[in-house]
Amino acid sequence: MIAILGLLVGVVLGLVLQPDIPLTFERYLPIAVVAALDAVFGALRAYLDGIFDDKVFVVSFLSNVVIAAGIVYLGDRLGVGSQLSTGVIVVLGIRIFTNVAAIRRHLFHA
Repeated sequence: MIAILGLLVGVVLGLVLQPDIPLTFERYLPIAVVAALDAVFGALRAYLDGIFDDKVFVVSFLSNVVIAAGIVYLGDRLGVGSQLSTGVIVVLGIRIFTNVAAIRRHLFHA
C-alpha cells in the first residue's frame, strides 16, 4: 500500500510541479520509466503470489533503472544507442506483459 501511495504522490507532484528534464537525460527517461514499470508489475505479481519482499522490490526497482539506463548509455558510447534502446524496451516489454498475464490469471482465474 505504501508503494502505491508513493507512486500516486510522485505522479501528482510531477503533474503539479512539471520539472524540467535536462537534455542529457531525456534519452534515458523513457527507458528508466519502462524499467520501473517492470519492477512495479513484478512486485504486484509477487504480492498476489504471496512472495512479495519489500527489500527485493527496492533492489529490483533501482537495479532495473540503473542497468537499463547503463545499457542505453553504453550503446550511445558505442554508436548503437538506438538498437540497444530498442532491445531494452523489447525485453522489458515482454517481462511486463508476462507479469500482467500472470496478474490477470490470478485475479480472474482465466
